[in-house]
Amino acid sequence: MPKKMDEEKCMPADVDKVSLSERASRFQKQIEFIVEADKLKHTLRRTVLMDRSRRENSAEHSWHIALTVLVLSEYAKDKSIDLFRVLKMLLVHDLVEIDAGDTYCYDDRGREDQVNREEIAAERLFNMLPEDQAMSLHALWDEFEARATPESRFANALDRLQPFLHNYFTEGLTWQENDVKSKQVVARMQPVEDGSPFLWKYIRALINDAVEKGYLSK
Repeated sequence: MPKKMDEEKCMPADVDKVSLSERASRFQKQIEFIVEADKLKHTLRRTVLMDRSRRENSAEHSWHIALTVLVLSEYAKDKSIDLFRVLKMLLVHDLVEIDAGDTYCYDDRGREDQVNREEIAAERLFNMLPEDQAMSLHALWDEFEARATPESRFANALDRLQPFLHNYFTEGLTWQENDVKSKQVVARMQPVEDGSPFLWKYIRALINDAVEKGYLSK
């Protein structure tokens, strides 16, 4: 038989050791955060799906690069990195887009206030959680943004690789829509080298190929 539930507190009635009021308050904050995170599914990115049917949303982007960690982990520059930490960073780094929206990486005007918008969003969203979890997730977000650790550099490399692949395999659809030049793509993708020299060489080869095939203008 299932345990009797205290409907007001959403907790089993026989929980011991931790007071019901404290446990219920913590759990309620966690559920509210999870519900809030669902809004990321409604944040659209400029990136177009590889079948060109529609634009992807930010939750799909986060899932895709999290999966990429599992598949491409062997190409990290630092072979001793904590891959679980990389995975956690990639799952939380775009949550701020619930409030701040997705800022297109080649939109110079939009990027002018991006940092401020995203910092405000991070404060609101992560502080929905219990204090220990709020601090932990905010620290992961800060680490990703700073790109100062081997884990954050590899996470950033994969975060840049994923939309790049969408652009290449849709034959430059979004690049062409926004009149993006090859020098802009090179500058955007250069930090990949810090996290994975192998992936950077691969990307450079695809950029050259995209120019040759007319996907990307010089």
